[in-house]
Amino acid sequence: MQYTKILTPVLAALVASTLALPAPAQNRADELLLDMNQAYKRGDKKRLTQLLPQARGHALEPWAAYWELKARLDEAMPQEVHDFLTRYAGTYQEDRLRNDWLLLLGQRRDWAGFAAEHPSFRMGDDREVRCYALLIDFLKDGGTANPALADDVRRNWFALREADDGCTLAADRLISARKMPVADAWRKARLAIEANRPRAARNAVEIVAPESLNLVGELNGNPAKFLTGKAAASPKTRKELAVLALIKMATNDPDAAAGLLEDRWSSQLSAEERHWTWGVIGKQAATRLASDDALAYFAKVGKDGDLTDDMLAWKARAALRVGKWPQVLQAVNAMGDDARRDPTWVYWKARALQQHKSPAAAQEAQALLEGIAGPRGFYEQLALEELGQKITVPGRPQPLTPEEKEGARRNPGLNRGLYAILIGLRPEGVREWNYSTNLVNARGEPGNLNDRELLAAAQLACDNQVWDRCINTSERTKGEADYEQRFPMPFRDSVVKRSRDVALDPAYVYGLIRQESRFVMDARSGVGASGLMQVMPATARWTAKKLGMSGFSTDQLTDRDTNIAIGTGYLKLVLDDFAGSMALAAAAYNAGPGRPRSWRNGPVLDAAIWAENVPFSETRDYVKKVLSNTAIYAALLTGQPQSLKARLGTVGPRDASVPEPNKDIP
Repeated sequence: MQYTKILTPVLAALVASTLALPAPAQNRADELLLDMNQAYKRGDKKRLTQLLPQARGHALEPWAAYWELKARLDEAMPQEVHDFLTRYAGTYQEDRLRNDWLLLLGQRRDWAGFAAEHPSFRMGDDREVRCYALLIDFLKDGGTANPALADDVRRNWFALREADDGCTLAADRLISARKMPVADAWRKARLAIEANRPRAARNAVEIVAPESLNLVGELNGNPAKFLTGKAAASPKTRKELAVLALIKMATNDPDAAAGLLEDRWSSQLSAEERHWTWGVIGKQAATRLASDDALAYFAKVGKDGDLTDDMLAWKARAALRVGKWPQVLQAVNAMGDDARRDPTWVYWKARALQQHKSPAAAQEAQALLEGIAGPRGFYEQLALEELGQKITVPGRPQPLTPEEKEGARRNPGLNRGLYAILIGLRPEGVREWNYSTNLVNARGEPGNLNDRELLAAAQLACDNQVWDRCINTSERTKGEADYEQRFPMPFRDSVVKRSRDVALDPAYVYGLIRQESRFVMDARSGVGASGLMQVMPATARWTAKKLGMSGFSTDQLTDRDTNIAIGTGYLKLVLDDFAGSMALAAAAYNAGPGRPRSWRNGPVLDAAIWAENVPFSETRDYVKKVLSNTAIYAALLTGQPQSLKARLGTVGPRDASVPEPNKDIP
């Protein structure tokens, strides 16, 4: 077998202790696991059952056994499940199978079996399982159930984007018992229609208006026809269905939806229905960067409390874009507690308060900024600068003791996770690693690792060059933070030299790689981007031609130095195309240059405001993280305090007098 990496001594010791095989036999054993993984993906139950006996005693035997039983779980006997849970007690695979089994018991309405197994479920992070458990509590307690139970069902149901059985069933039972209002089903349908999840919308409508199910399909397929026609519906449900149709129309054409709402439907809807619909229309206009129109639509909302936090966030973004600070403050103040605590809205609320020029507002703004200021993220860094401080890297925590390092090395879940990653089972290894760091403590009990245990686990990943787990684990510490661990610089000679060869800031390149691939050499995205800098094949061919790299073929992207050369070359061309704007170039690297060329049109903006208004949530998050990463890497590389604001600058329309250097850039 050809390993993607050489096993470190730590993992070699694990292999030796679990397999006690010479190297050729070890390779065959690992090939067997990879073969079983492929059989599992194909749904080949027969092959899995045939191979399982040969996997006994392998370090990753729990995965082999999990794949074999999960593939036939719907036909397995309860005793088989119990035997698996007993044999692999304390492992990720035990709890993963328990999660799968609980979902199956819920679907079968085996409430006794579910209730018996659920207390042992350690992960506790499956919303559908949670809803089944809440339903059982309700069925047991009936009319005496805690009122908070309905809030819990609602929260989990609304958070699920896809159609599900557990939360839909729990909501159905509680609505039928009048423990949840009928309006909740319609709100769930609204969220689903806006998210283009028609099946989830149908499931919600079926709870309260099963006779209208055919109309849900009609309004989703042609909302304009539904809104202007005479679809058969009872007066009680017609206006609710009209709201759904207006929402659907707004996702494609907010102005047309606004016209129909104003001219035909406004008088027929309740205040709450009108407010929600205007909120969706305003949000959709804001995502198109039509900020004045968006704010005009939001102005028709008589009660901001009827809007979701997502709508209010877009109201705040639209107001930021046109400099209307009172509306920013109004939107943030109307958000729920969790949203108001997000550093994004803490920062912008503070900035809005600063515009008041009153001592009380200035004092409140100061307190808000002080509450989030630090090096940890984009808005935390901006808050530091608002307080007159530069970005510096905190001192390193006390070195790990030999005992702390040994504790991580002896953690079987961490070792299995690393082993799986290093032999090519990255998704499985990442899940087991995350379970062993996020959901159970060092003793295998539900709970979190403490900061020192997290630092030791992160260092174990670093020592094995599994950089993504090193970074993600280190980022979870709260009281003790090791920024050299959180922001590693593998391949430093190659990255720094190539960056300087093409006149790029190495800190910017490192900031981008950290966000793109977390330094995973064989990373490959769902759309085909590959390697450290996640370069698309077509982009690579174009860049290689521009750079004069003769004989280039896209299979060379798996070579580290070639990937860095192509990635930095393309980034430099993009940066030049956007006149040195790091924010615009990062957006172009993530979403292609065409979109940020459009997004930059409009007023000249503080780049932080521009970045917050990027319509795509992935790209918005990406730009902020790349720039925040860059500030930290610059501090690490230079040892000097840094300014994020200086790197951000402003963003506005292209200077028409300056020719575009690369009009054909992909």
